[in-house]
This record gives sequence, C-alpha cells and structure tokens, in this order.
Amino acid sequence: MALHEPFSQLSRAFARRLSPSIYSPIPSLRRNASTDSPTSPPATDQADLSGTSFFENSTVGDETTKKFDPIARSRARRQQLPRSRYQYRSPKYDKGPLHPHRPPPEWDPSSRLFVPGPFTNSRVEQTYETTIAPDILTLCYVHNPPGFKPPPRAERLRSWDDSSPYHKNRPLRGPRGGDVLRLLRKPISFRNIPKLEKITVHSHISDAVNGSAALHVGGMAIQAITNVRVETHKAKTNVPTWGVVAGKAYVSVTAELRGENMYHFFGKLVDIVMPRIKDWKGVRGSSGDSSGNITLGLDPHMVALFPEIEVNYDMYPPKMIPGCHITIQTSAQMDKDARLLLNALGIPFYGKYVN
Repeated sequence: MALHEPFSQLSRAFARRLSPSIYSPIPSLRRNASTDSPTSPPATDQADLSGTSFFENSTVGDETTKKFDPIARSRARRQQLPRSRYQYRSPKYDKGPLHPHRPPPEWDPSSRLFVPGPFTNSRVEQTYETTIAPDILTLCYVHNPPGFKPPPRAERLRSWDDSSPYHKNRPLRGPRGGDVLRLLRKPISFRNIPKLEKITVHSHISDAVNGSAALHVGGMAIQAITNVRVETHKAKTNVPTWGVVAGKAYVSVTAELRGENMYHFFGKLVDIVMPRIKDWKGVRGSSGDSSGNITLGLDPHMVALFPEIEVNYDMYPPKMIPGCHITIQTSAQMDKDARLLLNALGIPFYGKYVN
C-alpha cells in the first residue's frame, strides 16, 4: 500500500503538467506608453494607434465661434430675475430691530459705513497694548487663592426688627452712612482693563452772537486739530449778560473723536502741546465725574500750540482762535482707574485726588 502512493502522486503531477490551465496568462489588449515594454504591439499596430486625437479631428465652424458670447449670456441670465426682489440692498437708515432687512454692521465690507483700515496702529495705541495695559493689570489684579470665599454682602435695604407694632408692613429702611450709596467697582481682569473710548472737544464761542465770523474761525480751528467735521449747536438758555437768546443763533462747536483720530489727537496733546505750556501744573485731581471721565480745559494760546494751527498761524485771526474743553471718556468705572490710565499715557495731575 505504501509503494502505490508515490506512483499515484507522480502520475497526477504529469497529468497536471500536460493539461492546459484555465489560468494561463491572456495577452493584454491595452496600449502601454513605452514602446520598450515586452507586451507592446508591433510597429504596424503602433502606427495605426498613433493617429490624430479627438481634439484635432473635431472642427468648430466659424458661425459657432461668432455666436459664442459669454458676456451676453451672463446679461441674459441676470435679466431673468428682477433685481429689486432677489438682490439684497442695505437700507439707507436703520428702520428698527423688527424690520426684515437690517443694515449690516459697520465692520462688514458690505455696509455703507464701512471704512477700511487702519492698516498701522498709532504710537499711543501701540504703547497702550504692549506696555500700559499689562502694567495696569499687574498693579490692579486681585488674586484669590483656591478655596477663597468672599464675605457675605450686607443688605442694601435694612429690615425692621419688629420691636414695635408699627414696624409691621412698613417699607424697608435705607442703608446706614448717608443717603448716597457708592457702587463698588468690579475687580480689574484682562476683560475690563481701562482704555480710551472717546474724546469730545467742545468750544463755546461767545463772539458768535455778534457775527458768524468767529464761529467759522473757531469751527475751522477745532476741525483742523481734530481731523473731524464739527457740529454746531444753538444756545439752550438765555444769558442776558452776553446777549445770548435761547435757540436763536449758533454759539458752540463740538467734535467727537474715536478710533485712529482719537489716538492721534491724544498723542499731539500729550507730546507736543502740554510740554510747551508755560507755568502749567497739570490737570486737577478733582476733575472727574465719578464715572471714569476726565475733563480739562485749554486757553486760546494753548490751542495755538497745535501743529495744524501753528504751521498756518497767519490764516487764523489771533483774537478769534477759541479755547476748548476736552473730555476724555474711558471704560473705567471710577476716576481713580481713569487717572491711573491717563497718568500712564502722559497726562500729569496735581492737587487733591477726588475719587
């Protein structure tokens, strides 16, 4: 039995060798890019396959070429839909929060009020962002260690102790220590570091009652130093001493500065005008509205120190150059923080500080 097994395996091997296999390689019918390939067709077949391409054989007539006009096709496509209905147009003015078509914000390029830039930061803004803001955060930062629990706040309105029958159903009493309860500011963090928000330059021109020449000169001077178009205002009250009648004539001009114009004006005020004022102590420490806004005043000879007026001093009559009040509005909630910010930016203060 053992001798018959090798002969049977040998016979199967010879039969398998002589029989044709169904998995024999089939010659490939695809054309290779290289002519050196062993499976490439003969030279005669290559000559037949290397004829002109489809793009060379296809010809376009001159009439089809003349009719092809992509601009006309796009115009015809536009005319299919009415513009007034399917194309959005921002309204010229704000029609309220419930209006279906709200104007885009000013920072959106599609807004009518969009102004590109600024492309470079001013020196004051760059100094604030890189130096002053981190320093103020370091000075005013309050660190609470883990597990710290703030003390409970006292009641704003005190309740009655019911020691008398007349205390029943009575309104709550006010706090102790006076009628005014000052609000405590929130601790300064990286979210609410004090910064400049707006500068308002206001000038009251008393000579405008006698004629409009003084008003025009004052408006031109304020507009030159601020780079902002001024707004004129009429008198709201009567001043018999100056001959002012309420609502009759324009007597003052105002310019509001924000953004790049605000920083440029502040830089000129601190670096050019204030150092050249003779015998000037600085801004009073009591000049504030208890809400973080500081006001200072400049006389006419101080306004003449601005470079825009000094370079064209002959264009302005000396007696018509006006004085002005400058209100610097900050994001601080107390005059103490606003004074710290302005002092770091270069404005000196003197006298008793009133917070």
